[in-house]
Amino acid sequence: MGAGRRELMLHHVELWVPDLAGSAGPWGWLLEELGWTVFQDWPGGRSWKYGDVYLVLEQSPALSGGVHDRLAPGLNHVAFSVGGRDRVDRLTEQAQRNGWSLLFADRHPHAGGPDSYAAYLEDAWGYEVELQDAPA
Repeated sequence: MGAGRRELMLHHVELWVPDLAGSAGPWGWLLEELGWTVFQDWPGGRSWKYGDVYLVLEQSPALSGGVHDRLAPGLNHVAFSVGGRDRVDRLTEQAQRNGWSLLFADRHPHAGGPDSYAAYLEDAWGYEVELQDAPA
């Protein structure tokens, strides 16, 4: 790494969504529960920031389609460390009242394997998040 470069490399993640108003509800709820704060807000987008990293939802006029397919090449999911099993459980329950559906319910909370404790959630537009019990 060059002189003067910081070790943190992730600057931001931008998700293009087909319905900004609809997406901002579930994502805003989740991000704010995880300690993120609203960073930017404009007619076509909104972002939340945590430390030096921010996440953007944008309904771009250049969007070529209206469906996200997490099983196609591209983004599969965004994972968050939430700091413990109790918090995974609490957020999983609350998420289902805030626009998220539980994926892999038959294997929850070990859908990632026997040593994993996580929730895999999907919003109404097919975007997936993982809430991992690892320290936040």
